[in-house]
Amino acid sequence: QMDLVESGGGSVQVGGSLRLTCAASQKLFRVTMAWIRQAPGKERETVAATYTGSGRTYHADSVKGRFAISVDKASNTVSLQMNSLKSEDTAMYYCAAADYQLDASNWRAPQYYSSWGQGTRVTVTS
Repeated sequence: QMDLVESGGGSVQVGGSLRLTCAASQKLFRVTMAWIRQAPGKERETVAATYTGSGRTYHADSVKGRFAISVDKASNTVSLQMNSLKSEDTAMYYCAAADYQLDASNWRAPQYYSSWGQGTRVTVTS
């Protein structure tokens, strides 16, 4: 397991942008990194993931074209660029890691991620 620390959350108006960053305590070598959100009263939703071994990325339909996950292996950080934010994007956002490759069949499932950060809150106001 690794330690993960998120930053970059805050309050933004509808249509605005935010960039979340996750700092990992170890090198991101052949692991799957993800951003998972949870809004009050709702189930957790994995919005984006990437396998660092191949660079393959996955994005949920709800954020496709608006959010983008990226990895900087030099600094051991994972970012989530969020554009065209909507009120329904309001949630606590968690950075999570799996010690192996997840693929198209299972990247959405939160139970496969064994390391989690404390979360950063994103509030989108109208």
